[in-house]
Amino acid sequence: MGALQETPRITPFLWFDGNAEEAVDFYLTVFQNSRKHNVVRSAVQTAVAEGKVLVIDFELDGQRFTALNGGPAFKFNKAISFSIACQNQQEIDHYWAKLTDGGAEVQCGWLEDRFGLSWQVVPANIGELIKTPKGMEAMMKMVKFNIAELERAANS
Repeated sequence: MGALQETPRITPFLWFDGNAEEAVDFYLTVFQNSRKHNVVRSAVQTAVAEGKVLVIDFELDGQRFTALNGGPAFKFNKAISFSIACQNQQEIDHYWAKLTDGGAEVQCGWLEDRFGLSWQVVPANIGELIKTPKGMEAMMKMVKFNIAELERAANS
């Protein structure tokens, strides 16, 4: 039970189409305090060739994940996303630039990265900023969030 004791009870498990290692290596460059924990290679020939990466356990800024090279059967969709609470505009700009590189901007702080995974890059106080009608209206018009504009709208 040793390995299970080190793993959180609930861990997001991400299904990739043969590019799990590339995705994990990319995410490790985006988030500080990130690392790989364990790499499991396929012991036999399956959808993943023998000896190739099957599963990677990794951590992004304290959040544990598992990546699987599961093949083409399933794709990510916008029903699941990961939210990044940012303390300032510099953090929003950093994550937005990194994660949209090869990906796509969506709306209201949402984006899709080059692997098809959806992210929300938001001010840590987004709940407070959109409590007012003007704050909500400002948010709905934005793609990448501008904290100063949201604050002005929320306080007007």
